[in-house]
Amino acid sequence: MEHNILLVDDDPGLIRVMARMLAGQGQFRFATTGEAALQLARDWQPDLMVLDAELPGMSGFQVCETMKADPVLRDVPIIFVTSHSDHDFEVKGLGLGAVDFIAKPVNEALVLARVKTQLRIKRLTDELRRNATKDRVTKLANQTNFEETLSKEWARGLRTGTAVSLLLIGLDHMDAYGERYGHQMVDKTLRSISQALLETCTHPADFLARFDRNTFAMLLPGSDREHGEERAHAVLDAIEQLGIDHDTSPLSGHVTATIGMSVYDSASTCWVEPLAADGVGELPECDAQALYRSAKGALKAARLAGCAQSWWADIGQDDAQARAEEISAHSRPASLQAIA
Repeated sequence: MEHNILLVDDDPGLIRVMARMLAGQGQFRFATTGEAALQLARDWQPDLMVLDAELPGMSGFQVCETMKADPVLRDVPIIFVTSHSDHDFEVKGLGLGAVDFIAKPVNEALVLARVKTQLRIKRLTDELRRNATKDRVTKLANQTNFEETLSKEWARGLRTGTAVSLLLIGLDHMDAYGERYGHQMVDKTLRSISQALLETCTHPADFLARFDRNTFAMLLPGSDREHGEERAHAVLDAIEQLGIDHDTSPLSGHVTATIGMSVYDSASTCWVEPLAADGVGELPECDAQALYRSAKGALKAARLAGCAQSWWADIGQDDAQARAEEISAHSRPASLQAIA
């Protein structure tokens, strides 16, 4: 596994020295200011940052503090490099969330050993986190993972000024399905549907999770309402085409799904322009949880309307369930149009 290492120092000569010392440990990117380091970190997602604590302008401590407050960057380990030797300076950095300190002038063996240690810890931590956030049956992300990813993608969208859509996909009448076919068949069906849903995820940032027993969450960073609606239709099509028998369903002879969608895009009432590179700017009145609540309200509205269809609600509506609207029905599969 190749690691991404971000080296930050206002002395380009020292950056070259450390890059030589760490040759073979991964891919490198370089920055000579705190502002540039933050932008690179957001764009590149390093596995480790080696950071000069005494940068001019935005200091290394300020960079560290900003990163630890950012859901996208807070898990990046930071090793400070400093010419200070007093304990108070080191305690301050560790208190901000740094994992280690290296004193200048840098010693090659020490730099290499400490970087290797932190990369190994990061790899193990990531593996434990992945295992702890996977659903046992489908191997998709679980609800905890979804909630963390929603927060990160929301923060990223605010910085970049990009839309985000969320689909909550509820399988219809699955309790009756379990009673008729048994729990082993339920698990098999969930795996089949999860694979079909994954195949509708067409962009690298698309994120699919099993949200609870019979509900999936599909997060679509960069997708506005139009693209979200297209994906909702694709999901209904994908589940329809599986043709999984469900002879106790009051809707159809096979498994169906109901979708609630919410969107944050430039047409949303709470939309704001993207944040500046330093994270300064206007924040919207709505938040990531508002996106989830609106999708949940739309899902409830769709179920009350008879299931096997998709409804949407704009983010931040006071009563999303009452204000939700059906996504244009003409694109739905013919068999599902007949159900409605």
